[in-house]
Amino acid sequence: MGLVALVGSIVLLFLLIFRASTWACLLCFTTYDERLLVCQMFVGREASKIRQCRDALENAFKGLLHTKFNYDERSYLHDEFTRMTVSLQEVATVHGSFWQAFRSAAAKLKMTIEHLKKAQACIPPCGVQEKARIFHCRGCYSTICDLPLDCPVQDMLVNRGDQALFSCIVAFQLPESEVTYSWKYAEGGVRTRDVSYFRDVPGAHGYLARIRPVHPRHSGTFSCVILHDQRPLARLYFYLNVTGGPPPEETELQVTFREVMRWRPQEEEMIRPWRPSLGELLYRPQALTLDNLFLLAATAALGSATVTVLVWQSFSLTLEFVFS
Repeated sequence: MGLVALVGSIVLLFLLIFRASTWACLLCFTTYDERLLVCQMFVGREASKIRQCRDALENAFKGLLHTKFNYDERSYLHDEFTRMTVSLQEVATVHGSFWQAFRSAAAKLKMTIEHLKKAQACIPPCGVQEKARIFHCRGCYSTICDLPLDCPVQDMLVNRGDQALFSCIVAFQLPESEVTYSWKYAEGGVRTRDVSYFRDVPGAHGYLARIRPVHPRHSGTFSCVILHDQRPLARLYFYLNVTGGPPPEETELQVTFREVMRWRPQEEEMIRPWRPSLGELLYRPQALTLDNLFLLAATAALGSATVTVLVWQSFSLTLEFVFS
């Protein structure tokens, strides 16, 4: 008996669901009390007549079973159904026919739905596109584009020393407010969409990010997460590949560094800077570099000053001897 009761309950539930789905559009935007009040105003409170009125209401709206429309228009459509129930009550007060009234109301609402603003088409390849959300009357639920949250990786080839500019922009329309951006970075030259590799980039909050100048250490994957009210709408990925050799001055420095590392001085030798004598400077003109010329001029000036001081001291002693 228990099994039979369970099976009977399941069958009854199935019939209720199937029955409700035949007039689901009406079920989504009107309440039980509103529908009951309409039938009561048409036929009174007799149960058999209310059942007949209810069946007529269901049949009138069967044409809207597979109706779907822009999810953003559901509030407007709810208001239209409310106006419909008020209009049906007015018809009932003048003793109109509910058969004709229900068919006329369903036809008007079908025309209203056909003139609603259309939802945007899904734009591949990724993203949660709220503007493309569709409401389904059958079941009173909504669906959105069947697209992944993660976008494909965009490859960026940038020469060393140039600028790398990342634009966190998607092809579909974003909400007008409460949109934020979060940047992350997977270093080490890795090309990935695995979130475990990424760490936050502090200070980057807008839809644009820039690196200037670019160095090989910047190679890796950058990720931008677009959020609306803290819910992710899309994750974009940029793989930065830095090309080009080091600048000339760095190459020369590296060569010098390698020569220094290879050099091993002997213990009995001492490296001293070469300081040519005056005779060597006069004998070897190629040694008269700018520094040596400056040194030679300084030496001559010092010698001239020394001679002048000695002569002045000698002259002073002579004058002192004469006047004493």
